[in-house]
Amino acid sequence: MIDDRESQRLAQQSMAFVLAGGRGSRLYELTDRRAKPAMYFGGKSRIIDFPLSNSVNSGIRRIGVATQYKAHSLIRHLQRGWSFFRAERNEGLDILPASQQMGNDNWYRGTADAVAQNIDIIRSYAPKYIIILAGDHIYKQDYSLMIKHHVDSGADVTVGCIEVPREEASAFGVMHVDESDKILDFMEKPADPPAMPGHPDLALASMGIYVFESEYLFGLLEKDAEDPDSENDFGKNIIPAIVRDGLAIAHPFSRSCVRTGIEKKAYWRDVGTVDAFWQANIDLTDFEPEFDLYDTDWPIWTNQELTAPAKFIHNEEGRKGHAVSSMVSGNCIISGSRLDRCLLFTGVRTHSYAELSGVVAMPYANIGRRARLTNVVIDRGVQIPEDLVVGEDPEADARRFRRTKNGICLITQKMIDALDD
Repeated sequence: MIDDRESQRLAQQSMAFVLAGGRGSRLYELTDRRAKPAMYFGGKSRIIDFPLSNSVNSGIRRIGVATQYKAHSLIRHLQRGWSFFRAERNEGLDILPASQQMGNDNWYRGTADAVAQNIDIIRSYAPKYIIILAGDHIYKQDYSLMIKHHVDSGADVTVGCIEVPREEASAFGVMHVDESDKILDFMEKPADPPAMPGHPDLALASMGIYVFESEYLFGLLEKDAEDPDSENDFGKNIIPAIVRDGLAIAHPFSRSCVRTGIEKKAYWRDVGTVDAFWQANIDLTDFEPEFDLYDTDWPIWTNQELTAPAKFIHNEEGRKGHAVSSMVSGNCIISGSRLDRCLLFTGVRTHSYAELSGVVAMPYANIGRRARLTNVVIDRGVQIPEDLVVGEDPEADARRFRRTKNGICLITQKMIDALDD
């Protein structure tokens, strides 16, 4: 039986450090103006909200967020939505942009360097344990259980791992473990991934989540910073060194994932491609989605915009504002349009006779009259002209927009403006 009190005590002694500086280049134009962790997800959230919410819900209320690429929208979101911590209780969320320091240039050289450059700030909170988190994945996890696993095992590092089919594991960093969860080897994208003990069809892939005792980690980082041949990266340098010279333990995600009754299996997604981003958002519209955003016991905190309710207007033949199997956020107006399996973020407008199927529309997009859109992602604020048809002619779509191998079209305002050239 899990001792919740012990897990919570350990969480209160811990600090979360979120690595949120990545661009996410496989999202193409979607990250031209924002870092991947600042990407919208699920109608009202940003991707960064998921590791931050996991931290708060796990009882961790000291958090650092390292930012780097195109950080303005991310920093603004954190300031507006995550300013409820109480300094008098030794709580806080520190935003840590890459900044020039003595002897360093002004960029984080790697994930380990991002932590190393902020050791003085971390020490000011005096955490006994530190959990390193990636800022760009969708999942719900109780980190306190992972920290307890780390303490109970006596490990030098505990690595969060997701169980994946062996045939898919070649795309990840894979852990070779024994029956006691000890990591015997760490392999980056192996051609023949090792199986989990007792599960020949599954492999353990790194989630980019690591638990350390703080002072032990600081010693490693200081040593790593002095190595001119190091890339100053957890996955490339720090973790392999511990696997070789110390005790590294794997923590399977299934042991600490958070699920409601409708979630049949552990859910973790890297929405790092346009196809994956579209699919994960559209999947939320299912009758019983794999990921439950309506879980009030494990809420996803975010910046709560003050908006009017969504509105559906017109009830004429061929001009009815209605949506089926869709999620429609606040301040949206569905004016005489038909929506099927769509997800609309805040403030979207759809006009008369428009037909939308499989549309993910980011905030304040505007869809003109008689537009027909199928399987598209629309960037923030894009003005879709009247009569535009997307998703019915692959060759035309590929000429005008960014069309993926799975037939999903990404539409930005620059692409729309080019239609008139």
